[in-house]
Amino acid sequence: MSKGTERKLIVGLDIGTSNVKAIVGELLDDNSISIVGVGSHASKGMDKGGVNDLNLVVQSVKRAVHEMELMADCSVSSVFMAISGRHVKCQNESGMVPINNKEVTQEDVDNVVHAARSVPIAAERRLLHVLPQEFTIDVQEGIKNPIGMSGVRMEAQAHIITCADDMAKNLVKCVERCDLTADQLIFSALASSYAVVTDDEKELGVCVVDIGGGTIDLVIYTDGAIRHTAVIPAAGNQITSDIAKIFRTPISHAEEIKINYACALKDMVSMEESIEVHSVGGRPSRAMSRHTLAEVIEPRYQELFELVHDEIRASGFEEQIAAGIVLTGGTAKMEGAVEFAEEIFQMPVRVGEPLEMKGLSEYVDDAKFATAVGLLQYGKEHLVSQLASKAKASDGAWQRIQSWFKGEF
Repeated sequence: MSKGTERKLIVGLDIGTSNVKAIVGELLDDNSISIVGVGSHASKGMDKGGVNDLNLVVQSVKRAVHEMELMADCSVSSVFMAISGRHVKCQNESGMVPINNKEVTQEDVDNVVHAARSVPIAAERRLLHVLPQEFTIDVQEGIKNPIGMSGVRMEAQAHIITCADDMAKNLVKCVERCDLTADQLIFSALASSYAVVTDDEKELGVCVVDIGGGTIDLVIYTDGAIRHTAVIPAAGNQITSDIAKIFRTPISHAEEIKINYACALKDMVSMEESIEVHSVGGRPSRAMSRHTLAEVIEPRYQELFELVHDEIRASGFEEQIAAGIVLTGGTAKMEGAVEFAEEIFQMPVRVGEPLEMKGLSEYVDDAKFATAVGLLQYGKEHLVSQLASKAKASDGAWQRIQSWFKGEF
């Protein structure tokens, strides 16, 4: 939110292993979001989604947020944050309650979701999300919205996502040292899915695979609901490390080579193309075949995709994702990645970039901004719900005042 203005601002902060991305959007009258500021800075002090140097992370966040505030001409005080790491776990649970007054109300829905989330969670774990999948009223199954329906008892299935509490506290501490408040922590692949996946894909069944610098985060939808989430602690930084070690070049130049010249499939690269590779220790630069570079990268991509494929197969939903795979995140953009993924997964694959954004959309029209943009979409739903609750409470208070004046209070 903003300090001292009437603008309804939402801020998404994605502290990744490679980059920190901060985006501020303004909630418009039609409940859409217009992006008004973007900040991005190289991330230091992060490893595989976890903080390993608090001060370095704070510096990176401050620079990204400052850049965003300058562009948007605003000052922000709170953010919606993404969280990832191998400590993030999921489980599917169910709960059951009797229906009051024989007709389902919002209170009944809240009660049955609360019953589903009442499973014992270890003291060192933090509850991130309780995501309803579907409801059952008496013998009728697969209900999406039960409000207003008649019945005696209601059951809810829900997907629960938890994380290590200490990991979450370290991330929150980073933003608090930047004089910001964390409105909520959101699992990064869930946020990405808000930005890059359509409702049709969710209904048909889709797997969102967010390949960042330190982790691969995935979320599986079928019948419009989340069924499985997971984090694989391997990703794009391993490709950069391979390039740096094999070609004896600095990490910074290896990253530059990966972004500008790398290809995930060696068959797509000509033998004649060559690139300049910087050496270490003051040695002169060398020329190298781009095909040789692809030969180094292809096995690593194969390993990453096979890890994802194993996770999808283990989830039990491989046969239910008819819409295929949506690759997103910075490492998903490499030439040949989609073609290679289709070979391995044997299903449709596309690169997911943020959809339907207004304002400075050209700044975030890139798969690496999927999580940050998704945080805005998630935050929008939270803010709209909050405003609706306030309006409802205000209407109720006004009605009581009117009744009092009429002598009916």
